[in-house]
Parts: sequence; C-alpha cells; structure tokens
Amino acid sequence: MSSEYSYDEQGQFFPFFILVITALVTIPVTIGLLFPSKDPGALAPRTKTDYKPQDADLIDAQRSAQRRKERRIKRTLFVIAGWAVMAGMVYLIMVTQRTIPKLWNPYDILGISESTSEKVIKKTYKELSRKYHPDKIKPDPAKNETMELLNARYVEISKAYQALTDEDIRNNYIQFGHPDGKQTYSFGIALPQFIVSDGNGKYVVLVYTLLLGVLLPYMVGSWWYGTQRLSKEKVLMESANNLFREYEDNIDEGSIITALSVGTEFQDMFKGDSAVEDSTKLEAAILKEGELTPFAGGLSVKDKTKLEDLDNDVRRKAVSLLWAYLGRVDLGEKALNAAKYKVAPVAIALNNSFTAIALAYMNAAPLLAAMRTSQHLIQAIPPNSPPLLQLPYFTPKVVSAIQGDSKTHMSVHKFMDLPDSKRRSLTVGTGLLSKEQYTVAINVARQLPHLRVAKAFFKVTGERFIIPSSLVSLVVKGRFIPPGSENVPEIKPEELEDIDPPEDDLDAILGRKKRDEIPSLPPIAFAPYYARDHSPKWTVFLTDSKQGKVAVQPFVFTGFEKPIFDADCKPTFRCKPLRLSSRRRRKPAIIPLLCISSQTAMLALIPRWKSPCM
Repeated sequence: MSSEYSYDEQGQFFPFFILVITALVTIPVTIGLLFPSKDPGALAPRTKTDYKPQDADLIDAQRSAQRRKERRIKRTLFVIAGWAVMAGMVYLIMVTQRTIPKLWNPYDILGISESTSEKVIKKTYKELSRKYHPDKIKPDPAKNETMELLNARYVEISKAYQALTDEDIRNNYIQFGHPDGKQTYSFGIALPQFIVSDGNGKYVVLVYTLLLGVLLPYMVGSWWYGTQRLSKEKVLMESANNLFREYEDNIDEGSIITALSVGTEFQDMFKGDSAVEDSTKLEAAILKEGELTPFAGGLSVKDKTKLEDLDNDVRRKAVSLLWAYLGRVDLGEKALNAAKYKVAPVAIALNNSFTAIALAYMNAAPLLAAMRTSQHLIQAIPPNSPPLLQLPYFTPKVVSAIQGDSKTHMSVHKFMDLPDSKRRSLTVGTGLLSKEQYTVAINVARQLPHLRVAKAFFKVTGERFIIPSSLVSLVVKGRFIPPGSENVPEIKPEELEDIDPPEDDLDAILGRKKRDEIPSLPPIAFAPYYARDHSPKWTVFLTDSKQGKVAVQPFVFTGFEKPIFDADCKPTFRCKPLRLSSRRRRKPAIIPLLCISSQTAMLALIPRWKSPCM
C-alpha cells in the first residue's frame, strides 16, 4: 500500500468549501433582510402636515443621516453577491460531478440492485458479456467510442461479475472496496496544486494564519465586547453606572436633564471640540431672560446653580446644549444649532436607562419624572412649560395670550374643546398667528391621539372574586379622542364589558400577543424638533399613593387591537382595552394611583382612581 497527495485540480472539494462558508453568512443576512421590521416606527403612519420648524434643514439632515445608517442597500448588495457566489459554486459542483469518477460498485456496473439473486446476476452478466464482447461489438463513431473504451467496459463487467460470484474477489471487494485488493491511499487537498507548489505554500500558511488566528478571534472578541459594553437600553455600561450614582428619590425633571450629561456618549460626540469656548457661548445664550421662564433655555434657578457647579467642561457643554434644545434657543452658529439637535436622541437613550434605574427602586416620583423628561425631550419643551408649545407656530407670546393670568397651564385638549371662534380670537391677530398658521396648528392638533379613560377595574379571569395568590388583571378601557373632535358617539355598554377568553386560549388569558396578530399602530409622534421618528408609547402602572411606591410594574402599549383612525384619517372612537396582570399576595388597605403616561406628547393622564378591590 502506498500513499500520495492529490490536489483539487478538478474543483471537486473547493466549491463545497466556498458554498458552506458563503451560506453561513448569506442565509442569516437574507432572513433579516426579508422579514419585515418589528420596529413600530418603521410601520406606523405619519402625521399629515406641511409645517417646517426653525432649522428644518439641520433637523432633516440628521434624520436623513440616520436613515442612511438604517438603510438596507449595503445588506441587499451583500445578499445578492452572496447568492451569486453560492449559485456559481452549485454550478461548479454539478459540472465537476460529471467528470469525477464514482466509487467502484459492481451492482452499478451490472445495472442491478443489491438484493438481486445470484441467478439473476448470472443471467444479466451473460447478456452484457454477449453485448459488449470485443469480438461482437464495434465502436460507434457517433458516440466517440473506441475499441480501448469498449474493452475496458468489458473488463469492468467481468470484474463486477467475479466480485459478486468468485469468493476471493468478493472478499477483496468487501474488505477493500475493490476486486483487486488494497489500493493506493490519496490524501485530498481542497486546493489546486499551483497554489501550494513552486514556493507559494508559505503564502497559503500566512493567509490561513491571518484568517483563523487573527481575523476570526478579532471578530468574535469584538462581538462579545460589544454585547458586554452596552446595557439593555443600548447605552454604554459606564454611562449606566454614572446615571445610577446620580439617582435621588426626590429628583425632578430639571435635575434629570443635568444628570443625563454624565453619559460617556457625549465625550465621544464632543471629541476634538473646544468645549470650554462653546460652553461659554451656550451658557450666555440659555441664561438670557426668557418670556415664560426666568431664562431663555427654560431652566430654573436651581438648574442654573447645578450647571454652574459642574467642573467638567464636556458635561457643561452637554447640559447647555440640552437646555438650548428644550428652550429652542437660536445659538447663532450653524454648528452649535446642529449640535443641540444631535444631543436629544442621545439624551433619550440615556433617559430610558435612568427610567430603568428608577423602576428598580420602585419609587413613583422619580419614575414619573423620568417619563415626563422623555416627553420634554421629544417635544423640545422645557419642564413645567405649557403643553400648547408642542403645536406648530405656537410661541410663548401666543401661549400667554391664550392662558392670560392663569397660573395653571392649558392642555391641548382643553384648548381644542373651546369653540372655534373663541380659539381664533385668542390666537389670530397682530403679533400672534395668521389665519394660515392657525389652520395648520389646528390640523395637527386634531391628529394627536389622546387617550381618555372610560373605566378601570380589577378582575380574575373566570372568577367573581379576588383572593390571595390569584392572578389579578387590571383592565383599563379607554378611547382615543383627538382634541377638538365633534359628534363623539356615546360609549356602548357592551364595549365596557370584559368578556373572558376561552379556557384553552392561554395567550389571551396570560395577556400574550398571538404570532399572527398584527396590532394597529397610531401615527408617529408629531415632534418636528426631534431628529428621529418616534413611535408613540402609553405606559400604565399602579402606585401606592401613601407610600409613593409602584405597586404594579409599568406595562407599555405601542399598538392596539382596533385602529385609532380609519382609512380617511377620521377617528374611530372605539374602546381600547389595556390589560396588565399581577399576582395578588395580600390585600393592602391603600388607595392606588392609576398612572397612564404618554411618552410621546404632553397629553399625559395621571388620574386618581379609588378601588375597593385593593
């Protein structure tokens, strides 16, 4: 027995190698490309308006840059190239299989099955030997046959017959797979010979070393480091740790804005900038006298003191930019104005992380403050500012004309509940809004989804009473009534009922969404100053009003069973059930506070609700 190396001159193995490697990368990317996005922001409709805010070009440029990052053009080209390579490898495999000799098999040579009896084997052999005997057959030029080829075929037929009938030859075939006994072993190398010969072997070793010893460990390490580097809220772990140290039980929205500046993301964003010089300009702009607040940026005296106490230039610049964004302050320089819109999405991510930290403490006040901060950042409105500022063209001067000497701010839906003539007399005039601007603002206000709670109650599915250790569901029934809606129909009594699902429908009992269930999505939040598309979210949770603790963790709703608007963009006024469950261990004598917060607009509801079931 001898051995030798054989190279893949015919491409027998190399296409398989390339096909497998390409498929391992291409197929997962293809699945991710073909399946629709699960992000509600990619599927929800948009608010219909032609309104363009100040610095619209800067905001649109940042939105376009974000969309380019999220586009799938590169992935599409990669998938096309991957499938093209795979198709080419499949073609090579099909072509090379025709020229590669198959394993010697006597049954295939004789054209019989392995279960054929010896009598049939002898009969078949006689027929083939008479047909292919050299003395009787003649080569056919049309089939490119030669006498050598026909003689070789006759020899193969004889060997096949002997392998199935002669005892010695049969033993050789059984033991060694060939009638002639042991054959030469060949070690296959899935590379053509010219690559590893003539002094090229060292380059092949170098390539494999780079791929398997450097590139692969680097990619795996980068992936692992990336997963450990970011928190669940997609912020740096270092930023999350810094936010944890900023948490206080009595923290308010202004203090949260200051706390968000500890994010390490801002250091990367301002790398190479002149933070000291920029901070001086920014602070001078935001600390000017404001129309509705002491300062133009919307910060309070307490927030001003916190800003001045910061000894980190990057933090001072980040906080100043956030207040400039919230106060919609014109900074006079294009670069600084672009920077103030750039910090808002980063602040939203950091605030989501702070919300998770506040939830861990189960204190209601910091959690509500974080949710309100999210509203302010999305709408570019300072804390404790009038909600009317979220409407197009509404300035502090217009809001002052509407509210007058009132110490409480008027909400959007209360403003829209006024008669149209009253609204016009308050907002349209010299130094206020034009008729065209008023029409645009009212059109946007009518498209804002505003949840009005109709009924809230506890229940245990299939039971009449709530007992300890039972799975209690809090059911909230409400309707989305856009501000200023007219001819709102009365709620039907059956819409307020909660019918128990069938006993075998575990998804409905446990409050899980079905796989084939496609929720109806509300329009994207109208946030003209926020350089991202933000999908609306409503959060429902229960708190202990005496202790200020969260009794039931928040449930977030982004879609509903029934649409809010119909095909003609008219409100449907249908009741939407919001359901959250918790296990009742005891029966505390507390008055709960039902909190329903919208994280996309200033239309938040925090109604007090007494229940005898607690």
